[in-house]
Amino acid sequence: MVVLVVILVITFLLLVYLIGIYNSLVALREQVKQAWANIDVLLKQRHDELPKLVETCKQYMQYEQATLEKVMQARSAVLQAREADSVAGVGNAEQQLRTGLGQLFALAENYPQLKADESFRQLQARITGLEEGIADRRELYNEQVQINNTRIDQYPNSVIARRYGFKPKALLEFSTDEKADVDVSALFKR
Repeated sequence: MVVLVVILVITFLLLVYLIGIYNSLVALREQVKQAWANIDVLLKQRHDELPKLVETCKQYMQYEQATLEKVMQARSAVLQAREADSVAGVGNAEQQLRTGLGQLFALAENYPQLKADESFRQLQARITGLEEGIADRRELYNEQVQINNTRIDQYPNSVIARRYGFKPKALLEFSTDEKADVDVSALFKR
């Protein structure tokens, strides 16, 4: 009788432990989703601001159509990657967009009337603020992904993770070009 009670208690404790592992993996998966949703909100906000910026610039930058088109194409690439839920695609498209915006803001220096335009200054400040927010949220997202991926690889979590289909998530990384020092003089070339 005592042996049966001991076996039942051990079985119960083991079951509680396994349920705890499962629940913690679910919580981590949801934290990664929430971190991505936070980035997505900022990407959408920036997505809405870019056409306004391009329209404002078009009024002054008649000879810079290639740069303006590059920004809009990169904007479309980011949207497509977001809609496809491709973290790697967003990273690549973000690189293109950031390069285009850098060139656009650098070229704006050649247009004093544009720099003086209140709408341009507000949009530039808004987009710069959104860029900073995206960078902060990207850091949080990558931290959550790292925790998630580590936990599902650790034993005994890996057994539960495999059994219930928990998969590693992709980090939001940008290309090595973005991590390199910025060549400011190249941004001013036409």
